[in-house]
Amino acid sequence: MQTLSDFFTTSRAELALSALGRRVTPISRDTFTAFEQERQPWPLPWNGHAQVACALHWPALQGDPAIWFLSLPLDEQGLLVPAARDAFLDRLLLTLSTQPASTDAQPPGDVTQGILAQSNLMQDNLMQDNPLAFEPELHQRALLHARLSRRFEQPSSSHSDMARRYLMGDDTLNWQMLGLQGLADQVVAQDPAVTRALISRLDTLPREVVLPLCYLMEHGDTPADLLPSLWEAMGDARQRQDIETFCALLRAMLGSDDTRVGDWLDRILDDEDLMAADCLAAIAARGWHHLEHESRLARFLERLANCPDANFRPVVHDLALIPRLRLPILMMLRQAPADSSLGRLVREGNI
Repeated sequence: MQTLSDFFTTSRAELALSALGRRVTPISRDTFTAFEQERQPWPLPWNGHAQVACALHWPALQGDPAIWFLSLPLDEQGLLVPAARDAFLDRLLLTLSTQPASTDAQPPGDVTQGILAQSNLMQDNLMQDNPLAFEPELHQRALLHARLSRRFEQPSSSHSDMARRYLMGDDTLNWQMLGLQGLADQVVAQDPAVTRALISRLDTLPREVVLPLCYLMEHGDTPADLLPSLWEAMGDARQRQDIETFCALLRAMLGSDDTRVGDWLDRILDDEDLMAADCLAAIAARGWHHLEHESRLARFLERLANCPDANFRPVVHDLALIPRLRLPILMMLRQAPADSSLGRLVREGNI
């Protein structure tokens, strides 16, 4: 057993792999295997790491899936640093070897499944004080849970129905009664009726509801029909000088692959008054795929270089680990005019 992929095959579990950090999104077994074998870089690097959720589910055990949250270090090419993975695999095998193997509900000879039936004990022993383990951000965890419930055909949370009723306009409910998990369930469900309700009443929702909704939608779940309403709400937030709400709406909009978002992003990059550090961070974190455009990427890098409050070096370094952005960014840094802000930072060694 040389890799985690080998273990997943041996475990005979239903497996769901998800990237975290930059975006909560499914990752295929083939992609993860190629990454482990150092044949391709991690597609969605975050702060120099591949943040991944490994969910293993055994239907016969009738329990919740075991979920490992791992943050695997990457090298300068975005490839796996195998030593950390190998240490985790050694720890996994040691943990398995020290757990009493129950024979209940397991096929003859399938020792791994019997051991993992005691998933809580194993989870504690495996992940406690583990240098690769991490706690996902709260909104990402709620979104992941909603997606895994659908993936493994489990019921939605007990908060889901109340969230739906509230978003549909039930006046008997107060926003303080809502649970984050219920909102995540509705975001993942993509109910057309809920989308229509949001279009008609987004501007009347409390800020305390709009913010978590945006933080959930920013991972690719923003309905295309809702985009114009988000764009209009951004203008309202700008007039109120509410930078937090503006950036949350921006992140939700950037999570979409709709071509209109690129056009709106061009207008934002051209607006001298909108380039606060928080806006630039939102574009880098959630809108990286809209920067796969030569002139837009160039404008973004120049605006980033001109922003004194932006963390230029770490932002550019992390973007350059994204496979499709690596070469364009390196070329723009090398070819930056000497009299530009970007060129000055390159000469000063801030790259």
